[in-house]
Amino acid sequence: MHAAQSSRSSAAAARKTGGAVPVARKPVVRLTANFERNLADIERFLTAAEAPNAYDALLDELLDTVIPNLERFPGIGRPFLANAARSVETTNALEALRAKLSALTPDPEALREYILDQYLVLYAQIDANLYLLAIRHHRQLSFDLQSHWGGTSSLP
Repeated sequence: MHAAQSSRSSAAAARKTGGAVPVARKPVVRLTANFERNLADIERFLTAAEAPNAYDALLDELLDTVIPNLERFPGIGRPFLANAARSVETTNALEALRAKLSALTPDPEALREYILDQYLVLYAQIDANLYLLAIRHHRQLSFDLQSHWGGTSSLP
């Protein structure tokens, strides 16, 4: 019954707008300079490890799976700031990060992490844009958000 009501509502909306049903705009995925630097670091590392095919596979996964998934389901990643702080330093860093994020968006869950087999992608949804902020191999220690955002409150 709910689907039928929804169908009637869509039909009514189409009649009122001359046949056009409003469609939610798909977010635009943008690579930040930091994300591009991370990719270059990964490429150098994998080339030195004589595994250039692994870098090609990463690019394929980003282009064929990750970006289309984020465009279709921008909230697919888990909220990054929901991670438990296990030290005073982490608590302080998360508080500073929350303050910077709140200057960009009122949504406390805008900063999210998308988990791949061997990589973790950090992204933020700000308005109609999804910014890929960083990518790290699962063995890397952490994201360096200070060098990414520095003292400013705007995305590159």
